[in-house]
Amino acid sequence: MPAQREMKEKNPWHTPVTIILTVIGVIAIVALVTVAVLQNKPIQQKYKYGIVLDAGSSHTALYIYEWPAEKDNNTGRVQQKHSCKVKGKGISSYADAPLKAGESLKACMLEAETQVPKNRHRETPLYLGATAGMRLLNLENSSASEKVFQAVEGALQRFPFSFQGARILSGQEEGAFGWVTINYLSDLLKQGLETTGALDLGGASTQISFVSDDYNGTESPSNSVTFRLYGNDYNLYTHSFLCYGKDQVLRMALAHQTKSGPGIIRDPCFHSGYLETKDYSILYDSPCVSDRKPQKTPATFNISGDGNFPQCYKVLKSVFNFTSCQYSQCSFNGVFQPRLQGPFGAFSAYYFVMNFLNLTDTSMSLEALKEKLTSYCATPWSKISQQHPTVKPKYLSEYCFSGTYIFMLLTEGYNFTSETYSKIEFIKKIKDSDAGWTLGYMLNLTNMIPAEAPDSPLLPHAGYVSVITIMAILLFVLVIISLRPIWPSCSKQPQIV
Repeated sequence: MPAQREMKEKNPWHTPVTIILTVIGVIAIVALVTVAVLQNKPIQQKYKYGIVLDAGSSHTALYIYEWPAEKDNNTGRVQQKHSCKVKGKGISSYADAPLKAGESLKACMLEAETQVPKNRHRETPLYLGATAGMRLLNLENSSASEKVFQAVEGALQRFPFSFQGARILSGQEEGAFGWVTINYLSDLLKQGLETTGALDLGGASTQISFVSDDYNGTESPSNSVTFRLYGNDYNLYTHSFLCYGKDQVLRMALAHQTKSGPGIIRDPCFHSGYLETKDYSILYDSPCVSDRKPQKTPATFNISGDGNFPQCYKVLKSVFNFTSCQYSQCSFNGVFQPRLQGPFGAFSAYYFVMNFLNLTDTSMSLEALKEKLTSYCATPWSKISQQHPTVKPKYLSEYCFSGTYIFMLLTEGYNFTSETYSKIEFIKKIKDSDAGWTLGYMLNLTNMIPAEAPDSPLLPHAGYVSVITIMAILLFVLVIISLRPIWPSCSKQPQIV
């Protein structure tokens, strides 16, 4: 018995310090393995959603956006999940039957119910923003505009989302939110890089928005919008030209050619061989041209296409005012515009027209672009219609006009030169999200872009895991080293004295 007691006392593994260090080492290893397992355990992503209806002059579109729920108002990437084009014309066209404006939205709203998870319906904000079409209707008949909105709001409130109201966006808001959208999707705001200007062309208006070192808002302050995003200040120049969307400019061009009330006109902006009968009352049924209607006109007039780009250019130039400017520099109609700066993204009708004409390559010279448009406009209508049998004649017939108008608007209107034109990119989507004002609008209303850059952790996640791993390994090594003095005694057999 005494011999066994002495053997135990001389066994170093039975000392309290050794036992404690061994236990700590085992715990550290177990903890490290547990963290590694939990770290790599797959986690089901949860999302939040937002819905925006873009009630434009020619049509309405619904957009659904989603973002990671746990990264709200920080680093979560907001992406477009789904879009739906509402059948029929824009809601402003239902001035005489406002209830139909609300009914027209039903199909797309039912789609939204299936796209957004049911458990997220009640918390999903729903917005409707109306642009130039409703701005014109409100100018012409504010009572009719109000009735359309009442019908639309009544229809949207019947769906299980958190309806946040319907309203008319100002032209300045439309331009500014378009700028926010393309720079947010390109990650330029978060990285603090040079921003991209925004060029938006709709049916009833056109917008230009960009940041210029030459503009601080002092000259023509009404064109200035200031943002603070991710800790950076942006002084944005933006202007919207109501009535200078492509559909309204076509009205103005036809009004210019019919001011004497003729029964037939030879229009250089339509292909030779093209014939169409138009109603005078419909042509002048817009605030953009209503004051130009001739006193005595027949009920209708006929358009006979001439297909002449230089003459079309001349007709379109007549609807602009390039002579008056009380500022240091102007775009057109006496509107101040600073020096163009940086790259530009051109979307909406800019993209759709130039893509159809296969003219989205901005590396070509302006002279080459003019030659291509001249050739296209000179192509007979019979050949154009044969080449595109699936395109509706109404849209197909207007591409010569639209291409010519875009060329003139960019070069003479906004002062793009051969050098700056090459910095334009015609875009439809950025990272699977449509370019346009809707995303910027939702980001603003939901405060999804912080004014200040989010605080960064002391270490990134990968660095944190690395430090913990190294500390655990060092702790284990220390345990081994602490046991080094007893290694020799452990290697010997216990002696019985």
